Amino acid sequence: MDYKKEEKVLQKKLQGLEKLYGSGFLKEKIKEKTEFRDNIESFEKPEKSKFSKKDSENKFSDAFKIRDFEDFDEFSSGKQSYSKSSINKKSEDSNKKFYAGISSSNNKEIHVTKISDKTNEIFDKEISYKDFINLSDKGPNKATVEKASRLIKSLKNEISKIIIGQEKVVDSLIRGILCDGHVLLEGIPGIAKTLTIRAIGKASGCQVNRIQFTVDLLPSDILGINAYTPGKGLETIKGPIFANYLIADEINRSPPKTQSALIEAMQEKQVTIGKKAYPLPSPFFVMATRNPIENLGVYPLPEAQMDRFLFNVTMDYPKEEDEIKILDNNITLKNFDDFKLRSVITPKNILELQKIVKEIYVSDRVKKYIMDIVNKTRDKNSDYAENISYGVSPRGGIGLFIASRAHTLIQGRNYVLPEDVREIAYDVLRHRIILSYKATINKVNADNIIKKILDEVNIV
Repeated sequence: MDYKKEEKVLQKKLQGLEKLYGSGFLKEKIKEKTEFRDNIESFEKPEKSKFSKKDSENKFSDAFKIRDFEDFDEFSSGKQSYSKSSINKKSEDSNKKFYAGISSSNNKEIHVTKISDKTNEIFDKEISYKDFINLSDKGPNKATVEKASRLIKSLKNEISKIIIGQEKVVDSLIRGILCDGHVLLEGIPGIAKTLTIRAIGKASGCQVNRIQFTVDLLPSDILGINAYTPGKGLETIKGPIFANYLIADEINRSPPKTQSALIEAMQEKQVTIGKKAYPLPSPFFVMATRNPIENLGVYPLPEAQMDRFLFNVTMDYPKEEDEIKILDNNITLKNFDDFKLRSVITPKNILELQKIVKEIYVSDRVKKYIMDIVNKTRDKNSDYAENISYGVSPRGGIGLFIASRAHTLIQGRNYVLPEDVREIAYDVLRHRIILSYKATINKVNADNIIKKILDEVNIV
């Protein structure tokens, strides 16, 4: 028997199920993979075996839970549809064929029926995954999704004229637009945080206003004031917040009182000047930047305001090959207008895309998966509970829900998979997990905790 080949087959199937059920599944099965060859040898040579015949049969059954399903890739991608009976027959035929070979070479009786019954239990679980993959008729139609994908692609292509090597950051900002949410962009000085936001605003055809936050900035400088003008009397002068895109540059340089001026606007999409509330333009986004390395002359953002940012995106150094392209383009030596970015979509298009996002289908199992992740941050009995003062709020769960829909649309699908939730979990949750003092001592950050949670939580 070609043991190495069988091990590779099992490894492939395990990796496939890891994608569906989380890395916890693979951790449970990795021991099974490493003992695979020894168990076969023990079964073929019972005089050297530390297992009984019954134990060996059970180990075979477990080891071939995944191997029997030769078309796993097609199944998991939704390209193929199988009935339960056809899968059961496929499993039984494969078991009979394999065990017949071992039985004839070793003159051992194998109870194929019992083994097949056990593997069929596993495929009952596989069948339930069809909740995720055969859903093309439950979300927006194919033509609508394709049209949306073309708009999103054109937006990304236009932005790439000026922003090089930050595709994940651009995707996160676009997700914020699709979700009608706000984004806090963190990164060291000089990596094009503000430039990226300006490029997205220009390419999306929206009005963009920028506020440089400073220590002496007042709430009225953002919102506006009621001023007396000779000959006109009392009139309202609206502040720079009245725009589609508000760039709150270096937001942590202003004291909490000024930062809190944005809370009403971010949540209610309106501002109050004097005694009157004024609606903000639609769509409306706050795109804030923050420098995480400075300690002097900066102020922490209030937790209430942090929670109103849908995403907290970290921006890192570009790759070397991308940085060479940046040098060739002389980006820092050009004015923004020199790049001649076009408005490839309109505010109306954005509102249409937001409507499509709300129609993306989310199965009950994905909803349960989202809630399991959120509840893990509140679990006082977990291994990492001492590092968390407060877990994710219900707004965080809503954020995971809507953000996974937006990510799905960017991928060109009309239904959410667990992998979509995992992809956006860090950006949605890292600023909502309030760390304890012990976390600082233990040098644990929110991303460390999120990784552990995603490793532990499986699809049920």
